[in-house]
Amino acid sequence: MAKKQAQAVDDKAAKGPNPVARFARYVEDSKVELRKVTWPTLQETRKATLAVLGFVAVMAVILGLVDLGLSSLIKTILS
Repeated sequence: MAKKQAQAVDDKAAKGPNPVARFARYVEDSKVELRKVTWPTLQETRKATLAVLGFVAVMAVILGLVDLGLSSLIKTILS
């Protein structure tokens, strides 16, 4: 019984004083971590965006062709 009480006290101490203080600490820690981030330049962001859009366009064409082929195959089988 004493072990459970000691563990409960340890758990409560680890959580911090109250939810508002824990949230404030979380926000401060988040700000500190965001300062460490190396943000991409505008040029890098544009290149990455264009690469993603290009890939999406190519995949849309490929999937459209596969869909067209499979639908015509199904129509042929069912008719």
